[in-house]
Amino acid sequence: MLKRCIIAENRKLHASPIWVMFFLLPIISAGYGTFNYLQNLEILKDKWYSLWTQHTLFYSMFFFPAMVAVYAAYLWRLEHLGHNWNIIMASPVKPLDLFAAKFVVVAKLALLTHGFVFLLYTFCGKTFAHLPGWPPIELSFFLLRGALGALAVIAAQLVLSMLIRSFAVPVFLALIGGISGILASSKGFALLWPYSLMQAGMNANKSKDVLDGGYGLFIASCVIWLIAMFILADILLKKKDVRA
Repeated sequence: MLKRCIIAENRKLHASPIWVMFFLLPIISAGYGTFNYLQNLEILKDKWYSLWTQHTLFYSMFFFPAMVAVYAAYLWRLEHLGHNWNIIMASPVKPLDLFAAKFVVVAKLALLTHGFVFLLYTFCGKTFAHLPGWPPIELSFFLLRGALGALAVIAAQLVLSMLIRSFAVPVFLALIGGISGILASSKGFALLWPYSLMQAGMNANKSKDVLDGGYGLFIASCVIWLIAMFILADILLKKKDVRA
């Protein structure tokens, strides 16, 4: 059943307007990051690493949470129309399978977005910043860590979009989550808040590796938050109807 649910969720993306946002927001984010880097060359002297801090700051704080929120809200939109929720509750498909299918689809979109962001970062570094050589291999590792941390954000936004029928409110909450994630990271609480995990994984706006020596705790935090969101979703889907 899970496989069929994933196929059904993927079909929603065919000719979907979210693909415009998929390409547009990372380009805007890369533009902001590159402009900020070029305006601060006197203090940003670590070349590829400095450009990375500027790109990931805007991406992880504003653009990625908003994109994930839109992906999640879009996939829950059909279920919130009319009496479709009652149909879901009466269908032979396990409600958690539906949630898991949406999670897989949004995670796939997020992974593609991460790859596109890295391509834009490399392009901007060579074309506009005129940086020598190519991005250090360590930055690819940061990108993978960020993808792992993003899973908690994805699950959290799917829960919010499941609970809230409005399309805009979960997006607004995601922006608050992104900003609060930066604040939590600055206070040393990155591993205690799901919206900080991707930022910590990508080493956003940091010159030194914030996870140096703390990979076990980072992975554990990602897994715990992910499991917690799935358990919460399962409880909500089994025990109560979802209301706006």
